[in-house]
Amino acid sequence: MTFLAAAALLGYFLGSIPFGWLLARAGGLGDIRRIGSGSIGATNVLRSGKKSLAALTLLLDLGKGALATFLAMRWGKDPALIAAAAAVIGHSFPVWLGFRGGKGVATALGVLLVLVPKLALVALLLWLATAFLFHYSSLAALVAAFGSALISPLFAEGKTALLVVLIALFIILRHHGNIRRLLAGEEDRISFGKS
Repeated sequence: MTFLAAAALLGYFLGSIPFGWLLARAGGLGDIRRIGSGSIGATNVLRSGKKSLAALTLLLDLGKGALATFLAMRWGKDPALIAAAAAVIGHSFPVWLGFRGGKGVATALGVLLVLVPKLALVALLLWLATAFLFHYSSLAALVAAFGSALISPLFAEGKTALLVVLIALFIILRHHGNIRRLLAGEEDRISFGKS
């Protein structure tokens, strides 16, 4: 129980580091939650036009999920799963920002890279293919989450597969506003051009 509690705390506090918010402020953008979707994730940073900051946000958000999971693995598989879940929750509900965070997509990918690397690659390919075809980051995230949940039993067993499904459902629920905007034709597109 001690290791599980430690893993939960480790995962939450690493996950709750608001890299998008910090980088946006350092880059002179102010509070990133005041633009676009109000999220602190890489996609919302991208909406500011600062593509280099968005790329760095993506890498750091991915890294914190991977690091939390990797460190907790020293205590065993169950602590690693707990830390993984806590990292995604921490990113989405950071105590430092009044529990207003991001959607958890990049952090979840970092978690997958450690727990199920092959599934992480599939999720990334699904995201990239959807994003390049339709230019909607939210749709890409939804497709990647749903696809990962659907095929998780092919790459993982037991608790790990269950965690993948739960994280995918969490991400889909976090995108409820995006889903409404997609259906209404009001969702913002993303560009992959140079800035």
